[in-house]
Amino acid sequence: MRSVLPTRENGSPPNRRTFLRQLTAAACATAIASRHSAAGDDPAAWTMRLSTSSIHYLHLPVEQACEQIAKLGFEAVDVWSAHQGCPHLDDVAKRLGADGLRKVLDAQQLKLFAFSVYAGGYARYAQLLGEAGGGVAVQGSAGPCPPEELTARMKVFLDGLKPQVELAEKYNSYLAIENHGHALLNTVDSLKAFVDLNQSPRLGIALAPYHVQAIKASVEDAIAICGDQLFFFYAWQHAGGVAQLPGHGPTDFCPWLAALAKIRYRGYVNPFMHGDLEPEAMSAALAKSRDYLQQCWTEVKDEG
Repeated sequence: MRSVLPTRENGSPPNRRTFLRQLTAAACATAIASRHSAAGDDPAAWTMRLSTSSIHYLHLPVEQACEQIAKLGFEAVDVWSAHQGCPHLDDVAKRLGADGLRKVLDAQQLKLFAFSVYAGGYARYAQLLGEAGGGVAVQGSAGPCPPEELTARMKVFLDGLKPQVELAEKYNSYLAIENHGHALLNTVDSLKAFVDLNQSPRLGIALAPYHVQAIKASVEDAIAICGDQLFFFYAWQHAGGVAQLPGHGPTDFCPWLAALAKIRYRGYVNPFMHGDLEPEAMSAALAKSRDYLQQCWTEVKDEG
């Protein structure tokens, strides 16, 4: 934990009243952190919150996609840019703007969790995300490298993200880098290198268990390594078709949720799949995933 001595904005020492106020605030923050740490083994101290991604309703306008997601009881939404031709984020940028997006979300009582910007990149949407209220922007990393070059290549990659991190600071948002097969951020070792080298509280990881399972690594270990640098979690298993979703494929999600509770994951659990289902079939599949995750979470709390 970094220690910052209280000072006035002009750099001169504070007077006694200011010093005591700042000291009290620091003490409260320390007490909260201590309670947070002490509760670390109690899953019930964490609350699972659910979001899902607008790309699941690829062929619907963004307003209708949000309506479908809200009807299913999800608390928040991840709005996608043009990956696989998803029109939603570019439509927001060109037609609705930040005010229009907020009105759409307010009408459905949805919160904005993220912009997925695999197509277009974060810089293109940074101001829009900030003006819409801020959130997490999710994008990929870079090309793979030999294991012996991992630390050096990861440092270069993180250094190259400094302009995007500055945008995140400016627009009160966060940048999350997804792990992916045949990419720099892929293995458990690469997650550890990222976490060890990253110095920005605005930069973190979007963990895709699909790709962790693909390399036969432990998702629970990956979650633990990410720790408080985990900004986005895909509830997404390595399978085909609708079996990618929680409750459809063979994976038991209880250990994953227990691992998320242990690190006090601050974001939403985001059921996800790649594929192109009709809206009615997609809603039925997501409803099953929602119910399954809620059942898993109940079991985790009861066992804890």
